[in-house]
Amino acid sequence: MADKLQQLRLAAVNIDGVLLNDTFSPVIHNFIVSRGGEYTADVERSIFSQPQLVGGQGMANAARVPWTAQEAIDVYFKEREEYVRDHPVQLLDGAVDLLRRLRALGLRTVSYGGLDASHFDRYLGEHADLFDEPRYVCTNDFRPGLREITTEVFGLEYDQVLFIDDVARVAEVARALDIPFIGHPSSFEHSFQPQLMREAGTRHIVDSLHAVDDDLLRTLDAEAAAHTVWRD
Repeated sequence: MADKLQQLRLAAVNIDGVLLNDTFSPVIHNFIVSRGGEYTADVERSIFSQPQLVGGQGMANAARVPWTAQEAIDVYFKEREEYVRDHPVQLLDGAVDLLRRLRALGLRTVSYGGLDASHFDRYLGEHADLFDEPRYVCTNDFRPGLREITTEVFGLEYDQVLFIDDVARVAEVARALDIPFIGHPSSFEHSFQPQLMREAGTRHIVDSLHAVDDDLLRTLDAEAAAHTVWRD
C-alpha cells in the first residue's frame, strides 16, 4: 500500500474538461464565429468558468447579437445538445484511474462544475463510490468556487486542497489564494487555455490524466506543505 500524503486532504476535480471530455469549447467557438464574431483570448476570459448568465452575455457580446444573456444561454444549450449527438459526452482516458490513485494516497475526492448535479449523476453516477459527500458541487452561483469548496463545503485550509481544472481563470484564483493546482487545459485547436494557463504562472500542466501520477501528486503535497506550489 502506498504511503499517504502528508499535507493534502482533498482533491477537487473539475467535471467537464478533466473527468469528462470538453464539449463546451467547440460549441462556444462555433456560436461566436458562425455569427461573424471574433474568437479571442479575451473572449474566453469573459465566458469560461463564469456564472451562466455572465458567460451568456459574453457570448452574445462576442457574437455581436442583440440578445439578453438568457437568450444567448438558451441558444447555446440548444446548439450544444445538437453537438453532443455527434460528439458524445464521455469519460476521459485515465479519469477513473486518477480518482482511484487520489484515494489510494489518502485524499478525499469531490467533483465540481457549472451544471447542476444531474449532469454528475448522468455521466459519473456509476462511479459515485469514488467520491466523498457531497460528491459534486455545482459552482454556478459562486464561480469558480475554490474558496467556497475549500472553506465552506469541506472546512479545510487552502494548502490542504488540490484543484485540477482546465480553465486558466481557476488557475489565477488558485494562485491568488496559494492553492495547490494542476492544469489540464483543453486540446481544442482554437483554445487559448494552454497559453492563458502558462501566463497565469501555472507550474504543473498536463495533457493527460495519466501524467497526474504518484510522483506528481507527492511533489504537490511537498510543495503545499512548503507553500511553494506557485513559487520556484
